[in-house]
Amino acid sequence: MRDNTSDRQLVERLREGDATAVPELQTTYGTRIYQLAFRYMKNREDAEEVTQDVLLRVFRKIDAFRGDAALSSWIYRITFNAAMSRLRTLKHRQPAEVPHETVFRTDAGDQGAPREVADWSDLADDRLLRSEMRTRLVSALSGLPHIYRAAVLLRDVQGLSTEEASAVLGLKPQTLKSRLHRGRLILRGQLADFADGLAMRSVA
Repeated sequence: MRDNTSDRQLVERLREGDATAVPELQTTYGTRIYQLAFRYMKNREDAEEVTQDVLLRVFRKIDAFRGDAALSSWIYRITFNAAMSRLRTLKHRQPAEVPHETVFRTDAGDQGAPREVADWSDLADDRLLRSEMRTRLVSALSGLPHIYRAAVLLRDVQGLSTEEASAVLGLKPQTLKSRLHRGRLILRGQLADFADGLAMRSVA
């Protein structure tokens, strides 16, 4: 793991305009920035664009880095903000109607080939259960207090590591873990009756 001394030296070199500092920044953090961006963007092209944007922002805004937190935490926050900004932009560009062919795609991704009618009936119960679970989960998440909801969304839904989620929320890792634990307990309680119902149905 990279130590704080190396990061401090990198920051000073960036501020001084050292020509070798930018390639080191990309080598050290480029992959981690890309992986975090990909979790939000869900495709390589957009993740790569976010990565380049973040690297450029870090270089341009390095004087704004006060050193209160780790350099990695600062970079993760910039990555999160850049990804969210790009997602908002892409959302406005999308057409209002869903293309007809996407309605017929399977979960496995079969290039848009339409299903046979028999397949729909065979999977009806399974799809209904998944739909019900999704609805209950979304409702339960929406009902969580914000401090717990943010932790659960970033760790369990978005798949961020403790370090990344802590950086995005500006929290100490232990604080994040505490909120995550509490949020999971609340969700478990709210979904307990639904889980019991599924268990009863499976043995019927």
